Amino acid sequence: MKKCKGFILGGLILLISFSGWAQEARRDLYLVTADTGAVADRVRLEMESRFEVYNGLFRFDPSLLSVPLNVRVFDDREAYRRYVFEQLGKTIPGAIYIHYNEPERRELVIHESSFEEAMLAHQAFIQYFRAFIPNPPSWLLDGFAVYFSDMHFNPHRTLSLIEVFQADEENISTDVLSADILSDEFKITSWALVSFLLSGDRDYYRALAESFMLLSPDATASENTRTLIRRFSPMFDIDVIEEHFRNYLDTRKTFAVLMEEGHLAYSRGSFLDAELFFHDAILQRPNDFAPYYYLGLIAYREENYDRAEHYFNASRERGADGALINYALGINAIADGRSEDAAAHLHLAAGLDPGRWRTRAEELLRNIRR
Repeated sequence: MKKCKGFILGGLILLISFSGWAQEARRDLYLVTADTGAVADRVRLEMESRFEVYNGLFRFDPSLLSVPLNVRVFDDREAYRRYVFEQLGKTIPGAIYIHYNEPERRELVIHESSFEEAMLAHQAFIQYFRAFIPNPPSWLLDGFAVYFSDMHFNPHRTLSLIEVFQADEENISTDVLSADILSDEFKITSWALVSFLLSGDRDYYRALAESFMLLSPDATASENTRTLIRRFSPMFDIDVIEEHFRNYLDTRKTFAVLMEEGHLAYSRGSFLDAELFFHDAILQRPNDFAPYYYLGLIAYREENYDRAEHYFNASRERGADGALINYALGINAIADGRSEDAAAHLHLAAGLDPGRWRTRAEELLRNIRR
């Protein structure tokens, strides 16, 4: 269950003029390629609704778009993976925005069965923002992309801005302000920075909102970053920001509480709640392996095997037990139909901890050989 945060004032201000924007936002904003017209219409409806919500905050002029925003939808998972691999040389689960210098070539590519997942919301925002500001500061792009990824679409109701500002974020250092190339950890913590700046302090919110108008579509990411720093620097002492930020963090739950609540939510099958708790735990301790492992289990249960593999590997990189992770990767590969990968992982699990995993691994290996 999502929890309302302290952005009511800013949200209400935005909602005052939101209705007047809605009609303009629906003028040929998206060109959707899909197997059927019904799918194309449904995707277009979601994308236009998201556009309205995003632009309720950023206020970019849609007449500046030289071409519609391209969206390509695949129903078949292998066709999606094959297409993305041809473009990028790697596969990305769920959805991916592919950016080119030429606006007409840019496109958001979606796997239909992943339509409701956070990855789509994340990538849809990136497509929107980079259509107007091709090279934004990385913390701003990724922070808002993760922030908006809690937004889920229901075709039977209209999205509101209040829904967008419902998240449970914490724990970063403000040195992310000047970082253009961010690690996965920084992308997550950028979310916390955005949340802090939107969390109810009117001065911070005003400075952030005004800074949107200073971003240039012709500037590099570094130049846009320096522009934002120049906007904030005369108004706020960094030590004061840090103190306010620490006070903000003090109101948040501890890592142990988040992990416990995430585990309880996972045990009762409330995977969305569990996922939110574990993401919040990562914000506090980005190098702890446990939340990544549970996110892998959630992705596996949701049959998103690429994402499950990503999280299991992330957990191993942060110190999780190698035998446990290889066993999990083996189970995941079996479900994904990758027998050779499954066998390799199961052999490793049995070899690393035979007392715990050999019997289970050998039974699974026999089933694979049948």
